Amino acid sequence: MKVIVAKTQKEIIDNFLIRGEVFIKGQNIDWDIEFDGLDSECVLFVCYINDTPVGAARLFKNKVGRVATLSEYRKMGVGKHLMLAIEAYAIENGFDKLILNAQKYIDKFYLDLDYKPVGNIFLEAEIEHIKMIKELNND
Repeated sequence: MKVIVAKTQKEIIDNFLIRGEVFIKGQNIDWDIEFDGLDSECVLFVCYINDTPVGAARLFKNKVGRVATLSEYRKMGVGKHLMLAIEAYAIENGFDKLILNAQKYIDKFYLDLDYKPVGNIFLEAEIEHIKMIKELNND
């Protein structure tokens, strides 16, 4: 399993296809919400098992988003590999913290990665979310 920063057209499309499958098809999120026009300003990540794209995420400034794993590859560590790669990238680039809006049903995944909830539950794309923050150690 490897996580890369998407640089080629194929890698960027792999990121988009995974997000489309998970969020648009799987969770009925509107196309315009998922593809909000910010991707060109983001660092896009793709997780591959062998040469098969299985997970995706993006980093917009210091905000992690669009973390997605294809259903048949869940519970295999894909999300954790993505998050660790994002954290390594963030530390390497001098970020002092990461923030994200976690879907409430999966907040334990982020809690286990030392993200701390902040504020109240809110709706985003008609799904309950909680804002979470992780302070990064830049030593």
